[in-house]
Amino acid sequence: MIDFSLAPKTLKAKRLEHNAAEYLRGIARYYDDHEHEELRPEEIKRVRENAAASGAALAEPGPGDDGMLATIIMSEESCMGDPMIPQTVAGFGLGNAAIGAVATPEQRARFGNLFCAMAITEPGCGSDTSAVSTTAKLDPATNEWVLNGEKIFVTSGKRCQAVVVWATLDKSKGRAAIKSFVVEKTRPGCTLIKLEHKLGIRASDTASILLEDCRIPFDNILGSPEIREARGGQAGVLATFDATRPYVASQAIGVARAAIEFTKEKLEEAGYTFPYDKGIHSLNAVQKEMLDMEANLEAARLLVWQSASLLDKGLRNSLESSMGKAKAGKACSLICQRCVALLGPLGYSKEVLAEKWMRDVKINDIFEGTGQIQMLVVCRLILGFSRDQLK
Repeated sequence: MIDFSLAPKTLKAKRLEHNAAEYLRGIARYYDDHEHEELRPEEIKRVRENAAASGAALAEPGPGDDGMLATIIMSEESCMGDPMIPQTVAGFGLGNAAIGAVATPEQRARFGNLFCAMAITEPGCGSDTSAVSTTAKLDPATNEWVLNGEKIFVTSGKRCQAVVVWATLDKSKGRAAIKSFVVEKTRPGCTLIKLEHKLGIRASDTASILLEDCRIPFDNILGSPEIREARGGQAGVLATFDATRPYVASQAIGVARAAIEFTKEKLEEAGYTFPYDKGIHSLNAVQKEMLDMEANLEAARLLVWQSASLLDKGLRNSLESSMGKAKAGKACSLICQRCVALLGPLGYSKEVLAEKWMRDVKINDIFEGTGQIQMLVVCRLILGFSRDQLK
């Protein structure tokens, strides 16, 4: 039986994070309008103070430790304010999740305090990660890895201090040879070559990074350099997705929840009521629309919480993490679109944040594996099909 009863300290941290989201909402429009601008010192200070307060609450002595589940709950609450400002201020990127998932204790100690981005996508490689062409060659004379290739759409690629780069040791050996490497941005040969101008999540930078004979220590590889059979080769790097997909899905849930709550408030001001004790056939179209959105949001949340709970128990969650990511990405994008429509001209204007939420949430159905890819993963895992059998 699944039980999502939260520890008292998690509930306290959740309340603190929810209150902090109001502050984030107040500055969200500014950074949406000023893409690539660095956060102002007073705002960094305030966001860090809010994060420290909720972190201190989670660290309080007492029964229960909700682990990853607590992390995604905090993410949902903060994303009701803005989905990217807290991550940028905290200096936590998807590369940090990769290090947490597959690094050795020594590597966690070395890289744990760095702001780490994740670099997978290439000009000729998108959803099919097996097509990675960035190379990593071992120089036996110096015992260093030499990386060459270009990575695009690197979230936090400008602000990060290091990048977890997916590269192949031997292109002829396919997926088995793909490994992940920690590349500090101060390394010669690691160059930021472009910043993207984006539809949403504009408080976060997205960059292209060029690696030209970039040398890193041998111990910067995450996992074993041994090339094993095809299914085992990507085990370490794909384990990263099992940890990051619930987090990305929780971001979508937070944004969609903000949209629903704001839209419901405006509709109630206009005279609408939303009874939960009446049959669906007695409700008008707007009432049905709102209740349907709330039901889809709750379904997505429960899937994501389940995937996080499995991680906390040390159980495999590949199926559940992809199910949660697929549901949250699609449902939350649709919810935000429907909220804009229900709000009419107000929803489409910059007077309120509804149109920003609609733009922001779309990325959650794209990065960390598109919705279509998630459905393929889910089908393969349920049916027991290989990648070649179900494309």
